[in-house]
Amino acid sequence: MFPDRYGVPWRATFGDWTERIEDLAIFLGSQAVEEDVRGPGGAVDGVRGGVRGKTEPMPNNSVSRRSLMRAAAAAAAPVAAAQTAAGTRQPQAVSPFAQVVAPRAGEPLTMVTQYAFEPHEVARIQAAGAVPVRIEICKSPAEFREKLRDAEAVYGGLSGADLDFAPKLKWLQAGGAGVEGLDPRIRQSPVVVTNCARTFAPGISETAMGLLLALTRGLVKHYLPQFYLKKTNHPVGTPKSDHHVELAGKTMGIVGLGGIGSAIARRAYFGFDMRILATDAKPLPKPEYVAELHDPGFFPRMVPQVDVLVAAAPSTPLTRGMFDEQVFRQMKRTAYFLAMSRGDLFDDQGLVKALREGWIAGAGLDVFPKEPVPPGHPIFDCDNVILSAHTSGWSPDRQERLIALIAENVRRYTSGLPLMNVVDKERGY
Repeated sequence: MFPDRYGVPWRATFGDWTERIEDLAIFLGSQAVEEDVRGPGGAVDGVRGGVRGKTEPMPNNSVSRRSLMRAAAAAAAPVAAAQTAAGTRQPQAVSPFAQVVAPRAGEPLTMVTQYAFEPHEVARIQAAGAVPVRIEICKSPAEFREKLRDAEAVYGGLSGADLDFAPKLKWLQAGGAGVEGLDPRIRQSPVVVTNCARTFAPGISETAMGLLLALTRGLVKHYLPQFYLKKTNHPVGTPKSDHHVELAGKTMGIVGLGGIGSAIARRAYFGFDMRILATDAKPLPKPEYVAELHDPGFFPRMVPQVDVLVAAAPSTPLTRGMFDEQVFRQMKRTAYFLAMSRGDLFDDQGLVKALREGWIAGAGLDVFPKEPVPPGHPIFDCDNVILSAHTSGWSPDRQERLIALIAENVRRYTSGLPLMNVVDKERGY
């Protein structure tokens, strides 16, 4: 258990509850939150999240946890009360992004999946329901489609063609954070989609800092080759040469301040005394650990300023390929690039050129445009890069948070409360 600055443990039920409450309150459009962010009757100056070409900063005011909790509870309570009074719970839109989806009062919830949950995981999910919960674990696509006829909820993958076999389906709990592969038919359907945002962020953020330290402290370029290839261990450089670099006081620029980006930002700020700049397409309140938060239009101005540039955004038509040769040319020669969310955000050939020709100091990659990285790819010839295999979110703790998230959403679904991590299917995250 590793408490953050607010004393909220990483493993408390699932993830960082402070940010979960914050997301819920923001999505519900709570007046209490607006007053904290804008001031009574005030307005956020020119925030236009997601619009390229705008460079206005996000609101800098801090938002208190108490007001967020009060706002979230106040916004959710009338919905559940109204459904209870009516004797039925039906799908209901609370805002453009947060939705209440629930079965008819008292009836069992059937969730169908092809994921092999362990018996104790099934029991934990079932125990969370306000009504009996039946989880059907299917061992083949044919069995999956047969069971879909009774399913109100699905965990894991679902194709558009599967909808023809799922007349009762209301809710899809995706098994990952990214939903860029969501079938167009599902995007256009009334089925509510939730994802696993922030569930994998602790491990990803730790990996990001590990990759970065392996680069800045010379392990990748100097000491691991000695160990594995030469079986030697000699110091490289001098006590004051730049063969070894410190992170304290350096600036990190993060594209995408969602679950992954915010977790990396916290670790870099609180753990390594780094200054954080960030961009995000949503108009979010600026966390205290971020020096500047802007909309995506700030990206070209941010790139030349930072010592570490982090790709942590979801894969969307606007973000795919955004880290290209032009961006790498604009970076400091002493700067590092980290790719931690989706591989299609960066141009791998442009990155290879940047690494070979010294436009940047190095790169740490957990994701790649094509996975696994093809044998013989020129990235393997670069001595200033370190890769992991899209495994940064893996750990036993990650599985605990995953089951806790599913259980919490089952509780909410069966209680007529807003679901967590509802995906905006038009935006793709």
